[in-house]
Amino acid sequence: MAGESTGLPEVHREVMQRGLWFEEFEPGTRYLHRPGRTVTEADNVLFTTLTMNTQSLHLDAAWAETQPFGERLMNSMFTLATIVGASVAQLTQGTIVANLGFTEVAFPAPLYHGDTLYSETVVVQARESASRPGQGVVTLQHVGRNQHGVEVARARRSVLMWMREAGERQATASVQATGRGHAGRGAARRSADEEE
Repeated sequence: MAGESTGLPEVHREVMQRGLWFEEFEPGTRYLHRPGRTVTEADNVLFTTLTMNTQSLHLDAAWAETQPFGERLMNSMFTLATIVGASVAQLTQGTIVANLGFTEVAFPAPLYHGDTLYSETVVVQARESASRPGQGVVTLQHVGRNQHGVEVARARRSVLMWMREAGERQATASVQATGRGHAGRGAARRSADEEE
């Protein structure tokens, strides 16, 4: 109820979780994303069937036992999505404009049911956009390792990021325009392909 004492101090500052603004990305910095993610058979079957991937290496235990790895493997697209997803809260939450693309995707070792996937990201490069004022392109190297430190996935990724001033201005304008904090689809549909 209004005016009722909650025993909490008066709030004098609010902190919203966010990723990094473009200016905060420093090439050569490695981010270790925690906690790890222990992957399960249910994860594998759900992701594989949701994405209409009928590969027996993920779904057919009896057949997979006859293959070189001797058991089912985690879907590599699940592995890639998870190592990128693990980076969001620390790096891009609310500060990304667009995902520009992936290169150099590799899966040097298999990931099995019951393994724990640990993710890390190295900032490779950061440059201001030539065509999009208030934004910059950041190149990230994502790496996933299992619980033994064996690298199971890696990918180089380019993202278009807000610079602090432009990003804060955009967020304020979005809230004012809609009253709900949603910028609408029009702004988001402007293609980031101009960057390439």
